[in-house]
Amino acid sequence: MPSTTPLKRVTDIARLIDHSLLHPSLTDSEILRGLQVAKDAKVATACIKPYSIPEAIEVLQGSGVGICAVIGFPHGNSTTHIKVAEAAAAMDDLADFVRSPQNGPAEIDMVVNVGKVLSEDWGYVEHEIAAINKAVVQRRGALKVIFENDFLSTEHIVRLSEICTRVGVAYVKTSTGFGFVKAEGSALYTYKGATVEHIQVMKQNVGPSVQIKAAGGIRTLEQFLQAYEAGATRFGATATEAILKEARARGYPEE
Repeated sequence: MPSTTPLKRVTDIARLIDHSLLHPSLTDSEILRGLQVAKDAKVATACIKPYSIPEAIEVLQGSGVGICAVIGFPHGNSTTHIKVAEAAAAMDDLADFVRSPQNGPAEIDMVVNVGKVLSEDWGYVEHEIAAINKAVVQRRGALKVIFENDFLSTEHIVRLSEICTRVGVAYVKTSTGFGFVKAEGSALYTYKGATVEHIQVMKQNVGPSVQIKAAGGIRTLEQFLQAYEAGATRFGATATEAILKEARARGYPEE
């Protein structure tokens, strides 16, 4: 079923965004500026690489904006042991942050082992997701599982949705934004990212307690709203400022 609650204010939109600070070329000063954007916009979280956790805590402490760290990012190829350790270490670094009621949530976005998904080694895939989810939840965090849908068939997306529901993760997520696929008949690589069709498949195959994060290519308010109507309730975006500026220009009130 599509989302039914209308988004009436700029703040309604902002509170569904994970402001993404994940490009490998981002400098320290660019990350700090991005954290300030997240704080000023009052988004759901700033989505960061794990080494930026100390800076994120410093900027976002007491703001109500959460911190989301990525692990196994962007290709998901580390061993299960390493991914569990990386998730646990990130959550341990966020231990004090998550204890304060003035702070937003602490979340982890993990990437599935795409090769194992394509091999349909579902036992491996489920064991890995369950192990990481356990490490995150034990430390008072929430896990989002990134499928990287550009690489997958509909059948793979359905099976992953069912596994994530069985494990009890908080969110399933469409893409990293870095899952580039070679175009047919071309030497160029590109990606679709979050598509309405994929969001609908995920929505139809997850349980009611699992939410959907759309990420990859959400750059305009129209793309945001289309994904919301399809069933997404969290959005990864680098274009946060542009999306919110467009909402204001369309007449959305601030509060």
